Amino acid sequence: MSDYGHDLLFGSFVTPRGDDPGRTVDVAVLAEQVGLDLVTFQDHPYQPAFLDTWTLLSFVAARTNRVHVAANVTNLPLRPPAVLARSVASLDLLSGGRVGLGLGAGAFWEAIEAMGGRRLTPGQGVRALEEAIEVIRQIWDTEARGGVRVDGEFYRVRGAKRGPAPAHAVPIWLGAYKPRMLQLTGRRADGWLPSLSYLQPGDLAKGNAVIDDAAQQAGRAPQAVRRLLNIAGQFSAVGRGPLDGPAEQWVRELTELALGEGVSAFILASDDPDDLRRFAGEVAPAVRELVAAERARGAAPLGTPEPGRASEPERSPEPAARPSRATVTGGAFAVVPTPDDGVRRSGQQVWDESTRPAGPTPDPERTYTPHEQATGAHLVQVHDGLRAELAQIHDLIEQVAAGEIDAGAARSHINTMTMRQNRWTLGVYCESYCRIVTTHHTIEDQSLFPRLRARDPRLGPVVDRLEQEHHVIHDVLEGVDQALVAYVGSPDGLAQLRAAVDLLTDALLSHLSYEERELVEPLARLGIA
Repeated sequence: MSDYGHDLLFGSFVTPRGDDPGRTVDVAVLAEQVGLDLVTFQDHPYQPAFLDTWTLLSFVAARTNRVHVAANVTNLPLRPPAVLARSVASLDLLSGGRVGLGLGAGAFWEAIEAMGGRRLTPGQGVRALEEAIEVIRQIWDTEARGGVRVDGEFYRVRGAKRGPAPAHAVPIWLGAYKPRMLQLTGRRADGWLPSLSYLQPGDLAKGNAVIDDAAQQAGRAPQAVRRLLNIAGQFSAVGRGPLDGPAEQWVRELTELALGEGVSAFILASDDPDDLRRFAGEVAPAVRELVAAERARGAAPLGTPEPGRASEPERSPEPAARPSRATVTGGAFAVVPTPDDGVRRSGQQVWDESTRPAGPTPDPERTYTPHEQATGAHLVQVHDGLRAELAQIHDLIEQVAAGEIDAGAARSHINTMTMRQNRWTLGVYCESYCRIVTTHHTIEDQSLFPRLRARDPRLGPVVDRLEQEHHVIHDVLEGVDQALVAYVGSPDGLAQLRAAVDLLTDALLSHLSYEERELVEPLARLGIA
């Protein structure tokens, strides 16, 4: 199986440096601000140059509101599993269900021994890890009767009280490379979390095969195990190697890993704020859109609930997908395009809406399959995402105007410093949103529109007009960018920024409604995902 159907996640892998702890935390907070789903830190308790990972996770969880946090991965030989289970559950409760648990069998054994840990052979490490998973799951299982009892070779827990239960079903991800660890992942874990730099060509496919086989032998579905991947690379103007090139190259390569190797979570190892902004603003939205389109075309399988939690849907660090406004069933076409309410915020007009051409009238006798209906609904869902983000931009502007955003409070209570941080936060968000819109339009112009024109030439005038409006919206986005520059440089720039975003709102909402009105039915009728 090449695609396990999980929602895509994008995260950061931040170095827990202790020489500048404020910057370490700022980079983690930035991950949330730019829209990533997950922040992770390596866990090496014997490394004096690093902050303690569990202390850092707690601090970051307190500084954020949405992003999930996890160790990548926890050094089990120095973290007793019963205590670790309660630490994870406590932080999950305090953070509102935002913790994942990455686990490793151990490495750097001399350093572990120096800290009082026990040196284990590779085989012992695997057995100890499996025992630890049993201890952790029993501690969390407050519905079971009696105390926790695990009489293992490495961990013996005899009657410990259960609890507390975490706020959500905390996933356990294993950092695994060798066959025994991969088999354990398939039997007991919720995710496989290797680093791409440690893998050779073909290792992902081989690892997936071992995990899938072990899962099936244990009575589990392969989809019960999410495939995560730590990645590293650099953005550059010209491609020079894997994950070393422009954002478009990253999009192509990560999409291939998602659809071809089953990877559904990409965690970028970088402390560079610009890398995180580009990863979140340019790469993640485009990969999500391409994977969703391919899944809609091929009806990719959906993920399955975790064992023992069949009545509860899988909970992941990504917000739930926005539902379609139509029930996708066979029969008459039921996908409802978003109407244009006619409200305009700006006195300026960027085009004459009365000159927009219309496509062919749908056949009222035609029926549509559920798959065809889903194809039309997907365009509405993508547009709903853009509409929701646009509303957040307006909300951010109003919060900044009212002085309600307090992104710099932990570092300084000086009003001017807080305003600088507020302006920077708003700028990052608007910049990311502009990139998302541009990427979406590029995908349509280069892939979707040519296929529509080829399948039904009557749509040619509509497609031509939509492409022209894409260019106009690009110019409007440039105006937002210029207004951001003016806002940062002048205390009187907020009015100009508001005007630019109002114009963007008018143009974009009008354009999205027109596109849905003309294309949702042809997408279903022509079978184009």
